[in-house]
Amino acid sequence: MVNLTLQVLSRLEVSRLPNIINTLGLEYDEKVLPSIGNEVLKAVVVQLNADQLLTERPHVSALVRDSLVRRAKDFNIVLDDIAITHLSCGAEFSKALEQKQVAQQKAERSKFVVMKVEQEQRAAIIRAEGESEAAKLISLPAQRFICYEIQTIFGFNSFVFA
Repeated sequence: MVNLTLQVLSRLEVSRLPNIINTLGLEYDEKVLPSIGNEVLKAVVVQLNADQLLTERPHVSALVRDSLVRRAKDFNIVLDDIAITHLSCGAEFSKALEQKQVAQQKAERSKFVVMKVEQEQRAAIIRAEGESEAAKLISLPAQRFICYEIQTIFGFNSFVFA
């Protein structure tokens, strides 16, 4: 269930005043405005889902304003200002919306955890490759030294390093 409250600032088209008073009477605002207001609000609410009503309030307000201004012109009423003063949903919907938001947050958290694990795995691979390369670079001078010592001791004239 959606509850909407509007505040409307209206006036009559001055050129059509006698016709309006003859057809609608002096209580035109009490007869026409609530009727077309409910009609327009129901038409707008049907077009949108409840989530959109809450999250896209400026869009909802524009839809209501445009539709209500058009409908009021049929009765020669000019609407100077229209404002949604209250917009709420029933308790069941609010609870469902909250559960949806919690589920979305959990999904985002899961995505973050997966990304973090992937980054940690890449970091471990890069670290291992770096340590392997460092070990190769450190062992190379030691191999050359050992080969030089062997060459000196045994009198070899040439040695091939791989």
